[in-house]
Amino acid sequence: MDINLISEVTAQVLAKLQEQDRSREELGIFASMEDAILAARQSYRQLKTLSLEKREALIQAIRAAAEANAMLLAEMAVEETGMGRVADKNIKNILAARKTPGTEDLKLEAWSGDHGLSIVERGPFGVIGAITPTTNPSETLINNSIGMIAAGNSVVFSPHPTATNTSRKTIELLNTAIIKAGGPANLLTAVAEPSIDAAGVMMKHPLVNMLVATGGPGVVRAVLSSGKKAIGAGAGNPPAVVDQTADIAKAAKDIVDGCSFDNNLPCIAEKEVIAVGCIADELMSYMRKAGAYQLSRQQVNDLMKIILTEKEDEKSDGCTEKPKKSYAVNKKFIGKDAGYILNKIGVAALDQVKVLLCETEADHPFVLEELMMPVLPLVQVKDVDAAIELAVKVEHGNRHTAIMHSKNVDNMTRLARAIETTIFVKNGPSYAGIGVGGEGFTTFTIAGPTGEGLTSARSFARQRRCVLVDGFSIV
Repeated sequence: MDINLISEVTAQVLAKLQEQDRSREELGIFASMEDAILAARQSYRQLKTLSLEKREALIQAIRAAAEANAMLLAEMAVEETGMGRVADKNIKNILAARKTPGTEDLKLEAWSGDHGLSIVERGPFGVIGAITPTTNPSETLINNSIGMIAAGNSVVFSPHPTATNTSRKTIELLNTAIIKAGGPANLLTAVAEPSIDAAGVMMKHPLVNMLVATGGPGVVRAVLSSGKKAIGAGAGNPPAVVDQTADIAKAAKDIVDGCSFDNNLPCIAEKEVIAVGCIADELMSYMRKAGAYQLSRQQVNDLMKIILTEKEDEKSDGCTEKPKKSYAVNKKFIGKDAGYILNKIGVAALDQVKVLLCETEADHPFVLEELMMPVLPLVQVKDVDAAIELAVKVEHGNRHTAIMHSKNVDNMTRLARAIETTIFVKNGPSYAGIGVGGEGFTTFTIAGPTGEGLTSARSFARQRRCVLVDGFSIV
């Protein structure tokens, strides 16, 4: 073969690859974390020169692009991670696009009197480093992008490595929309191959002004120990309490629907049911009609062997309720369909099975561990007092989410005060707490550990006071 021809072809291939790399970098994907941060810093400087009206136009472009590609991103996430349900992830992507607050969330406060005028506005931090999970990859990226850009920041994302392709595609789509709307390139950046090392660089980098972590306890601890302003959205173990005054049929359907939504991946989803004994059998009967498959005691034991693995004994800290033995959840089953899990214990399941219902004792590992799969333990208790007490114990002090089905306002008030969760859903499925069939805005970064609660644009902005002394008071 002609050497000159080989050289020419090689040069063309290299030129094409370099062109692709340049195109990727314009859409926020970089080979190194250092380059991603520097690009985000430059785009932040450009964003600062734009009006609030223009910033809102960029947000509207993000919303449109996210909604137009909601199904594509849902399909990519399920295929790549092997978790969740496409239809439900599509709903979550659209929810993030439509109900994440934008610049309207940045409320101005003002004081006027004899000594002049003072106003407090909300300004950006600068470059935000955001760690996102594999359970909600595209929806968290959409949600964070809207809120953080609305507050005037640029964002460096560190996605979970098991959702690399979905996260990368989401960033590229949103950056494309921003550029078409007249915004700067690289408002959203990430490394092409996310890793723990890259996340470490991001957390320590002097040009990253704020950290936001959406994930488990480990990643939240890491950002809180960084020395930077940090928001942590940690794990939950939401109990659903049902007392004797509840609409039992509705409660059963709501619980099954909430628990099965995206195969129980959302941290807000019902993880265990605590039912007053006198209505427990009726509740389980209605749950079976709503799509739950009730396992026998032996099947519960068989299931436990495959979805949990026993860990070495750990010392109790004396503060949280722990199982008699310590267990880890088998990641192979997280976010899997109920029928898939059922088949693994030798039961041929019909497609309409949404949840595996397991009646257990209060100290069962299914109750105490956050399983993140459509396996739902139910515990019977003697009365509502015992239900409230147990709900507080098994929530583990995460103060994330709780659900109650009751027509007794006093009972609902008592549980709300005792459990102190960020979200408390009454007489509805858990997902109503983030705006699906319920009122209010949505978020996929629920900051219980650091107290911001349901984060929005104002969570990612600094308060700045401007004081004009002895002037501009017209009264």
